[in-house]
Amino acid sequence: MQTSFNPAQLADPAMAASEKILRTCVHCGFCTATCPTYLLLGDELDSPRGRIYLIKDMLEGGKAASAEVVKHVDRCLSCLSCMTTCPSGVHYMHLVDHARSHIEKTYRRPSDDRLMRALLAFVLPHRGRFRLALTAARLGQPFRGLVARLPRVGNRLAAMLDLAPAALPRANPTNRVGSFPAPSTGAPRRRVAMLRGCAQSVLRPDFNEAAIRLLNRHGVEVVHATEGCCGALTHHMGKDHASHAQAKQTIDAWTAEIERGGLDAILVTASGCGTTIKDYGFMFRDDPAYAEKAARISGLAKDVTEYVAALGLMEPVVETDLVVAYHSACSMQHGQGIRTEPKALLKRAGFTVKDVPEGHICCGSAGTYNILQPEIAAKLRDRKVANIERTRPDLIATGNIGCATQIGKGTDIPIVHTVELLDWATGGPKPAALERVRRETLVAAE
Repeated sequence: MQTSFNPAQLADPAMAASEKILRTCVHCGFCTATCPTYLLLGDELDSPRGRIYLIKDMLEGGKAASAEVVKHVDRCLSCLSCMTTCPSGVHYMHLVDHARSHIEKTYRRPSDDRLMRALLAFVLPHRGRFRLALTAARLGQPFRGLVARLPRVGNRLAAMLDLAPAALPRANPTNRVGSFPAPSTGAPRRRVAMLRGCAQSVLRPDFNEAAIRLLNRHGVEVVHATEGCCGALTHHMGKDHASHAQAKQTIDAWTAEIERGGLDAILVTASGCGTTIKDYGFMFRDDPAYAEKAARISGLAKDVTEYVAALGLMEPVVETDLVVAYHSACSMQHGQGIRTEPKALLKRAGFTVKDVPEGHICCGSAGTYNILQPEIAAKLRDRKVANIERTRPDLIATGNIGCATQIGKGTDIPIVHTVELLDWATGGPKPAALERVRRETLVAAE
């Protein structure tokens, strides 16, 4: 794509990076075939190619974001399926992130939209606030019908109530800062840090608990550092100041662990977070105080299944005859390029693994998307659930808390984290979701 940015514009590193991305696009349109919003809405401006044209016009012209640009960029899930499809290697993720930052700085949203985004940015990245919000949501669920009829914000508030769990998990002994050493085996010592995260540590602390057991069983010491939110949620809302502050706190916490006892890797059990953490090197490339530290953290970051696959999963000790539909989160397959490792691990653990039809299409979770764009998100969830149910699985496995929450609201098939199944197969407890289904089946039989 031909561009005409002037030298003053290109002096801005962010603009120079976006200009380079724009020039790689050759207008081929392959991206339209795999873009969820284009498949649903059929509007060229709701495809990656259409959004690229809008972003180019906005940035190249030095314009403030318009309502039209905002509408179509907001509808983008950042699923990054277009990046997997693109034959030219257009790095759409960095381009749309720049566009969102530009929108945040130059466009004044309607008051209800500003309020909703400010609320999400204030609550979700903070564990204590998020737990209080979920408690309030439980109290508000009986009034869901009334909430949905509120003007302008009703559909989004109703979506928040729908996503809230019926009950919050009990306190988990591993959901804390500290070290979880492996039994001494005489093998070379391995030490990793693991992201506790924000939303996942409140909604499903058992995901990390299973990962810790699995890693300890393989001779790996696990450390929970003093990090907080990785910054992904606010980063994808264009709130650079907040996201960079959160990322810096996380970088500092892990850097301290590297200096204290060394780290072989930094593991992430939520692939949405993993994609952002692996991008820290780019995010802080022009920050003299953080460029080197951020690049080091990005270089150590791995999804937990990526690490276990390289480590080598031990022989399973539990026999199962369960059929697993593996849902590959967009952030896993498109954002990080991890496609075969989780399925290979599940097969080695003894499960029959089914690929989901249209597995490259997003489930509609996408961070805060299922709250900010609930109608589109619901259609994508229903499409995803229908495709999963076509495989007739006993359960669903995934590697992202957002996907687990989103899909779980649309089906009665139990959904678990991949590491829960690997932990169970190699000597850990049966995942709680499967135990609940067994109890409900026994009650129904009586």
